[in-house]
Amino acid sequence: MKIPLTPPKTDALLHDIMKNDLDRGVKIISMGSPTDSKGRYLHWDQLRHLPTPGDLTSEEWWTSIKTARKSIYRELPFKNKYGRHFIYALPDCVLSSLHWIGQTASGVVSSDTPILNTHMRDSYLIRSLVTEAISSSQLEGASTTRNVAKEMIRQRRAPRDRSEQMIFNNYNAMQFIREMQNEALTPSIIIELQKILTENTLDDESGAGRLRNEHDDIHVVDAQQSNILHTPPNSSELADRMDLICQFANDRNPSPSSFMDPVIRAIILHFMLAYDHPFVDGNGRTARALFYWSMANQRYWLMEFISISTVIKKSPIKYGKSYLYTETDDNDLTYFIIHQLDVIKEAITELHKYLDRKQREIESAENLLKTASKLDIKLNFRQLSILKNALKHPGNVYTIKTHQTSHGVSYQTARVDLLELSDDLKLLDKRIRGKEFCFISPSNLQEKIENMNNREEII
Repeated sequence: MKIPLTPPKTDALLHDIMKNDLDRGVKIISMGSPTDSKGRYLHWDQLRHLPTPGDLTSEEWWTSIKTARKSIYRELPFKNKYGRHFIYALPDCVLSSLHWIGQTASGVVSSDTPILNTHMRDSYLIRSLVTEAISSSQLEGASTTRNVAKEMIRQRRAPRDRSEQMIFNNYNAMQFIREMQNEALTPSIIIELQKILTENTLDDESGAGRLRNEHDDIHVVDAQQSNILHTPPNSSELADRMDLICQFANDRNPSPSSFMDPVIRAIILHFMLAYDHPFVDGNGRTARALFYWSMANQRYWLMEFISISTVIKKSPIKYGKSYLYTETDDNDLTYFIIHQLDVIKEAITELHKYLDRKQREIESAENLLKTASKLDIKLNFRQLSILKNALKHPGNVYTIKTHQTSHGVSYQTARVDLLELSDDLKLLDKRIRGKEFCFISPSNLQEKIENMNNREEII
């Protein structure tokens, strides 16, 4: 990935234009807008390739845009490594996205949304934690397949290699965030988060759970390790910068003049932790985890059920460029904010698609099971989910521990669920494997269900 071209300096350019042609200078200023005609907040590296409006040159058009943006910039307490403040703007595209997310992710959902059902909520939450753990780790190089990683977490078995350890750690980190979501953020929490994320994955384990020091030569490089994309601030600044991150995270807008949308706050925390790069490893994972903490801490409960890393993983170059656009254009965080808002919106949309699909699957299973006398009334959501999965995957093996982990229930509840399906209803085959029971989906499960009305024991 190449570093984007640094934009031209507009102040000197505008000064020269005004000096030589006042009318043209006034025209450039008056026609300025923070976005292009399509409402896009573009970086110079993108805009310079586009047709310009009227008779303007690309540099004049950029000057017009930057002049408009300067009038709406908001200054942040954070500074870059050269002592210049980070800034951001709220153009219409940002406000529109915030409105959509606010309606969708902070508690305003339709009454038939499956995750409002307490019997289903824990199952969906476990699924989302597993998905985010896998995707966030894969972004940082973990190579384990999704199915293998899911089984590792469901079975609670020990990781077999570094990739599995990364995913296992990420899952534990997401659980840690849930435990700490009502606490004020402290440097200790952030450091503990990084320690959880990097445990048993570093060449030098002393890098886990500590800030980097002057002996740690840290740079962000591209995938080919050929270009340095970012050199973080000096290690001597990290303690103060960490304190500022926590202060910003815990600030709850004491006055109307300092109001900041909660989603913007969480996104800025994501950026700043990654920019500061306070650790020798695990900075990206820690930054994304910090985003989840902030959203949960600010009561955006639906965010627990989405995976931003899954969306980011589809286009990692766009993710990287959103950082670089900010660094190369006056510390303007708007680029990163817009990218992350798009990621959040896509993740929420994917969640609703998943919920709709699961709801249809459950309804399909219920319709099939209604052919058996009152069987649908006997079964709970978890049992219906297993039977639906078993119908699609003959020979699949289920255990009490995997069922317990998948749905976030007690061991006894999981045990009762499976024993009812095997011993009482004869729908799953029970076997002994080692010292525990396992439950197998028979190849004739559909036939068994269809013939339930003929079995006297359930009439």
